[in-house]
Amino acid sequence: MATIKEIRDRINSVNDTRKITNAMYLISSTKLRRAKKMLTDTEPFFFATQAMISRVVRHLPPGVENIFLETRSDIPEKQRRKGYIIFTDDKGLAGAYNHNVLKVAEEHILNDSDKWKLFVIGEVGRFYFLSKDMNIEESFMFTSHNPTLHRARKIAAEILEYYYNREIDEFYIVYTTVHGNVCETKFEKLLPLDIITDIRREQPLPGAILEEFLMEPSPSAILDNIVPNYVTGYIYGALVEAFCSVQSSRMMAMDSANKNAQKMLDDLQRTYNRQRQAMITQEITEVVSGAKALKRAKMAKAAEKARISPDAKMIDETRKLY
Repeated sequence: MATIKEIRDRINSVNDTRKITNAMYLISSTKLRRAKKMLTDTEPFFFATQAMISRVVRHLPPGVENIFLETRSDIPEKQRRKGYIIFTDDKGLAGAYNHNVLKVAEEHILNDSDKWKLFVIGEVGRFYFLSKDMNIEESFMFTSHNPTLHRARKIAAEILEYYYNREIDEFYIVYTTVHGNVCETKFEKLLPLDIITDIRREQPLPGAILEEFLMEPSPSAILDNIVPNYVTGYIYGALVEAFCSVQSSRMMAMDSANKNAQKMLDDLQRTYNRQRQAMITQEITEVVSGAKALKRAKMAKAAEKARISPDAKMIDETRKLY
C-alpha cells in the first residue's frame, strides 16, 4: 500500500494537471465562441455565391464550353485522378477529432485506385501519412488555427491550378463540422461542382419562362470568376468549421479530463484520510501502551520496595535505639 507521502505527492500531481486541463478548457471555449462568430459571418457570402452560380447555370445559352461545366463522366471511375484535401489539427488532446478525420480519409484512399494525391492541412495529418509512407503532394505549411481568407485563397489557387492543368479530375474534401456538442466528419466532393452537374441534368418545366439574363463579357468569363470565389469560400468555410470542431472536441475532452481528475482526487483523498487515520490510531495505541507499561513498572517497583526481609527490619529498629 502507498505511503502517506506518496499519496500526497500523487494528489499534488493530479491537482497540477487539472490546472492545465482547466486552462485549456477555458481557452478552447473562448476560441470556440470566436470561431462560431466567424462561421456565422461567412455563411451569407457562401450561400449568395451558391445562389449566383445556380442562377447563371440555369440561364447559360447552349454550346457554352468551360472547364467548370465538365463532369469528367467520360473517364472510368477507377481511372480518374483524385485529389483529397484533408483538414487535421496541429496537436492532440482533442478527443477522437484527428482519428475520425484520418480514418475517413484512409478508408476512401485505400478503396480507390492508385491515382490519388494528398493535400494536407495540419501537423497531425502530415506526420500520420508520412509514417504510413503515403506520399503527400502538397503540404500547406501553416497552422490550422486562426483560419483566414488569405490561407483559403492560397489553398484554392493550388487546387485550381491542378484542375486547370487536368492533373486532377476530381477533388474531395475531408473535414469536420460541429452541431451543438456533436462533431461530424464529412467527406464531400469539391470539384467538379455537384451544383452545376445537378442543374445541367435538370429538365426545364414545360412552358417555363426564364427571366432575361445578360452576361457580360461572356458566360464562360463569368463562370471563371464566380466558381473560383465559390471554391475559396467553400475552403474557408471548411477551415472555420474544422477550427470550430477541434475547439469543441478539445473543450469536451478537457471537461472530461477535469471530471476524471476530480474523481481521482476524491479517491486519493479518501485513501489519504484512511492512511492518516490509521497512522494516528497507531500512534495513540503506542502512547497508551507505553503509559500502561510505565504504570506497570512503577507498580512493580513499589511492590518490590514493600517486600523487605525480617533481618533488614531488625537492623533498622536497632539503629533507631542507638
